[in-house]
Amino acid sequence: MKNLHIHCFQHVPFEGLGCIENWSNEKGHSLTFTKFYKEFNLPKLSEIDWLIIMGGPMGVYDEDKFEWMKEEKIFIKQTINANKTVIGVCLGSQLIAHVLGAEIYPNPYKEIGWFNVSLTPKGQGNYLLDGFEKSFKVFHWHGDTFDLPNGAKHFLYSEACINQMFLYKNNVLGLQFHCEVTNIMIREMVRHGNHELVPEKYIQTEKIILAHEKFINKNNQKIYSILNKLNE
Repeated sequence: MKNLHIHCFQHVPFEGLGCIENWSNEKGHSLTFTKFYKEFNLPKLSEIDWLIIMGGPMGVYDEDKFEWMKEEKIFIKQTINANKTVIGVCLGSQLIAHVLGAEIYPNPYKEIGWFNVSLTPKGQGNYLLDGFEKSFKVFHWHGDTFDLPNGAKHFLYSEACINQMFLYKNNVLGLQFHCEVTNIMIREMVRHGNHELVPEKYIQTEKIILAHEKFINKNNQKIYSILNKLNE
């Protein structure tokens, strides 16, 4: 494994890198941020190895509300074209799908809480998910979804949302769910998004969400495994 310069796009204070920051520090990688909710500067493309794009409550088409989003999309596309590793989580995965030409739209159901994702046949055969169970519980918080970009491989789906994970080429990864969450991060997401916790089929209550924090460590181990393999 080589030492990397990882750059993170963060959209809101309460959806940071989570355990990915711990992984980066443990591996000795350098880490920088663009925090779009503050004054920001984009990095020089030549100076980064990986780009990780995090989640947020805004949507891909909210450029009128968030003027920085246009710049962000251009940079994401340039990073993909430069053949660098790009990882998107939740909104980040939607932004990747969008710049690759896929449609983004409201999912039939909002999915908030701990729900299973399952491997597709392509997911079962890919080294990134080698050793993963055929179905496992992860943390979700999303209302939008996306079509698969042309050429992308579909790896995971859930009962509520078909496209949960895709790989484009071998270095651009979209994750609709949140394996990176920590206890603090989940509690902050619940605090800021409590108004969304309404009685619906795939929305859990705050009590149920916090009662399932026992799954956090297993989720973190899964994202560590994926990150290690991407850096092999």
